Amino acid sequence: MVSKGQMPSLDIESGRASSFETGSISGTSVASGQSSGSYSVYSRSYHPRDLFHEFVDSFKPFDYSTLPPIYNVHTVPTTRSDDGEYLINHQTITSDKQQLHPNHPQFDYSHLTELERAALVTATSPLSKHLKTRHLTLISLGAAIGTGLFVGSASSLSHAGPLGMLIVWMFIGSITFTTMSSLSELATAFPVSGAFVTFTTLFVDSSCGFAIAWNYALQWLVTMPLELVAASMTIQYWTDSVHPAVFVAIFYVLIVIINLFGVKGYGEAESLFSIIKIIAVIGFNILAIILVSGGVPNQPYIGGKYWHGPRGGLFNHVEPFKQCCYIIANASFAFAGTEIFALAAVESRQPKKSINSARLQIFYRILVFYILSIVMIGLLVPYTDERLLGSNTKAGNIGVDINTSPFVIAIKNAEINALPSIMNVVIIITVVSVGNASVYGSSRTLCALGALRQGPPILNYIDRKGRPLVALGVQFVFGLLGFLVAIPGPTATTQIFDWLLSLSGLSVLFTYLAINVCHLRFHRALSVRARVPRDELVYTSSIWVSWYAIIAIIAVLGLQFWAALFPPGEGKADLDNFFKIYLGFPVLVASWALHKVYAFIFKGVPLTKLWLSSHEIDVDTGRRDIDLEVLKQEIAEERLNLQAKPTYYKVYKVFC
Repeated sequence: MVSKGQMPSLDIESGRASSFETGSISGTSVASGQSSGSYSVYSRSYHPRDLFHEFVDSFKPFDYSTLPPIYNVHTVPTTRSDDGEYLINHQTITSDKQQLHPNHPQFDYSHLTELERAALVTATSPLSKHLKTRHLTLISLGAAIGTGLFVGSASSLSHAGPLGMLIVWMFIGSITFTTMSSLSELATAFPVSGAFVTFTTLFVDSSCGFAIAWNYALQWLVTMPLELVAASMTIQYWTDSVHPAVFVAIFYVLIVIINLFGVKGYGEAESLFSIIKIIAVIGFNILAIILVSGGVPNQPYIGGKYWHGPRGGLFNHVEPFKQCCYIIANASFAFAGTEIFALAAVESRQPKKSINSARLQIFYRILVFYILSIVMIGLLVPYTDERLLGSNTKAGNIGVDINTSPFVIAIKNAEINALPSIMNVVIIITVVSVGNASVYGSSRTLCALGALRQGPPILNYIDRKGRPLVALGVQFVFGLLGFLVAIPGPTATTQIFDWLLSLSGLSVLFTYLAINVCHLRFHRALSVRARVPRDELVYTSSIWVSWYAIIAIIAVLGLQFWAALFPPGEGKADLDNFFKIYLGFPVLVASWALHKVYAFIFKGVPLTKLWLSSHEIDVDTGRRDIDLEVLKQEIAEERLNLQAKPTYYKVYKVFC
C-alpha cells in the first residue's frame, strides 16, 4: 500500500509550477494531476499563431509518456486454497520505470486476467482531473432538475392526481436516495472510468456490464436531441416567426463549445446552470406558499381546494391505482441524472471528499426540489386542468410544450405578468443544462466501453486535454437528430422521438438495479475473504439499503409493465403504447444475449455461467488504497478542528 504524497508537476495551462496529489491504485500508482507536455517549466506564449498551434495540438492523442511511472505487476503461478475450492493469485509488485501506462495501446496485459485488465485500465484513465468539490456538489444538486420536473410533471399530475403523483414520486425518490448511497460507497473505493457501468462488469458479469452500459449510453444519446428541440420550442412562447431549427442550431453549437473546453468547461457551465435552477425552484416554492396562503393581493385563498371535488381530487377518479402505476416511467425519467456525480469521480481531484460531499446533498435535493415542488403544484393546479394535456402541436405531441408545465400554469393563474417569461427562461436554461449533462454522461460511458473492449476501441481515444474526443463526436452526431424538428407537420417528428425515447424510457431503473446488485456482490466478495468493509472503506452503506432498492425496483417494473400493456381507461391491451414505454427492456435482454454468445464463441465463457462467483470478483485491482492509520489520524484532527468552530458551523457540517 502506498500512501498519498505530493509530487511536483507543471500546470501546463498556466505555465506555473504546481503540485498534484497522487492517489494509490492497487497494482499501480498514478497521478491525479493532469499534464499534456514535458515537466520542464516554460513561459507560455499568447501570440495568436502559438495559441492556434496549441489548440490544434490539443486534439492529438494523449501523450502517455508524460504520466508518472507506474508499478509493474508480476503474477506468480496460481495455487489452490486450503479447501481446494478456488485459485489464489499471488502477486509481487516491482518498480519498473520503463513500464507503459495501462491505457497505452501497447501495454502488455498478457500477465493479467480479463477482470484485472478491466479494473486497471478504467482506474488509470487519463481523463482530465479538473473537477473540484464545489463542481461535484453543484452538479449533484442540479443535475436532475430538468424537463422531467418542469414539464413532465404535467402528465404525472393529470394521470395520477396530486396525492397519487406525490406518492409515486416519493417512492421513486426513496429508490434514488438508497441507490445513490450504495453508489457512493463503490465510487469512493473505485473512482474508475465509467463508474457504475464499469462496476457491473467487475462485480457481476461482462455480458451484464455490456448490456447496462449500452442501455445507459443510449439513454443519454437520445436525450440531447430531445432537449435541443425542447429549448427551440420554448422560444416560441415569445415568437414563432423564426423556425425552431434555427434555435436548435444555436443551442447545439453552445453545447458543443462547452464540452470542447473539456471537463473543466462542463464543470463550470453545469455549476452555473445548477445555481440558476436551484434559485428558481426555491423561489417558486416560496411564491407557491404565498399563493396557497392567499398572500397575493387580488388573489383568493387557495388552500387545499384542488385536493377535493368538484374541481379536483386526491387521485384521478378513473382507475386511480393503475393511473399511479402508469406514471412510474415519467417519475423515473425525472430523477435520471442524479447518478452523474459518480461518473465524474474519476475526473475529480479528490474523489473521497468530493463524492461524500455530493452524496450528502441528494436527500435535500429530493426533499426540497422534488417533493416540496410536487406538493406545491398539486395545491396550485387541479389535475383536471385541460392545459396539462397540451395541444395537438409539434411541441405538445413531443412532450416538450412549456405551456403544459404546471409551474407556468400556476404562475399564469396568479396573473403575475413578468413571472411566466422568467420561468420560461429558467426552463430554457434547464433543457440546455440537461443537454449538456447528456453529452457528459454518454461520452464518459462510451469511453469506458472502449476501454473495456465492449465497444470499438477508438471510443477510448483521449486527447492531450484529457477529453474523450471520439466519444464526444458520437454524441455530437446524435445531437444532429434535433434537426428532425424541421420535418413538416405535427406528427412525423413526434413518432420518431417517441420510438427513440422508448429505448431509454426505463433505462434509469435498470441502471439503478445494476448498481445495487454490484454493491451486494462487492460486500459478498469481501465477506468470503473475511474482510470487513468498515475497516478498509472511507464510506460504507448498509446492504439492507441495496436490498430495499432491488425489491422496490422489481416491484415498480412489474407494475409499470401492467399499466403500460393495459393503459388506464382503455380496458384492453395496447401494444403500441406498451413498446413506447417498455422497448428498452427487450433491447437490454437482446444486448445481454448477444454478448453472452460472443463471449462463448471468442472467449470460451460457458453460456450457463451467468455471473462471477464471489471468489472470482477482484476487490483490489483498481482500488484507491488508503492508509488506515493516516486516515484515522486525519479524522481525529478534523474532529478536533470542528470542536473549535462555532455552533452554527457544527450544525452545518452535520447536515452538509
